[in-house]
Amino acid sequence: MSVNFCSSCGHPMETRSMDGVERRACTNCSFVHWGNYSVGVGALVVKDNKVLLVRRAQEPGKGNWTNPGGYIEQTEPIEETIAREVLEEAGVQATVKGIVAVRDQPRAIHNVYIAFEMQYESGEPQPDGYEVDAAGFFTLEEMQSMQVAGFTKWLVDIALNGQSDGLLADREPVVPSPGNGLFRIP
Repeated sequence: MSVNFCSSCGHPMETRSMDGVERRACTNCSFVHWGNYSVGVGALVVKDNKVLLVRRAQEPGKGNWTNPGGYIEQTEPIEETIAREVLEEAGVQATVKGIVAVRDQPRAIHNVYIAFEMQYESGEPQPDGYEVDAAGFFTLEEMQSMQVAGFTKWLVDIALNGQSDGLLADREPVVPSPGNGLFRIP
């Protein structure tokens, strides 16, 4: 879909070549439409060698078991997003330990998915009854008889067999960066 009007001032857009890429740019102001993107997050919460999974009650993936997750809100820090999604979908409180995987899906809406290792804090899994209709902690053996989504199987392998702590939240960066979530190798 082409962007025909500027989302900043409402004037018509035109196509311009910028750094060898055709982009839509405003004819009146400096606004440039850089593309369509979405950022998704997923949680890998492990308790007693079991992984928290939820069963999708809606498309896409209705009926599949997946790790809890969702999309970030425009002004919500990503660590708050994933903690909120786990609580909303599964009724479990968890905190971010680190980033352990990233999926890049270039397409009409370029999707980037960031998987977080989460520390279980409290709560018994309960589905929200809207996005998901079941939730629980499951072993690999139990998952073999479940309809687990392929991508989730890959993430479960990382959660249970990963050999690294991944990128950890930098709570005391060398250069303060208020309002930014920073993650780095340990």
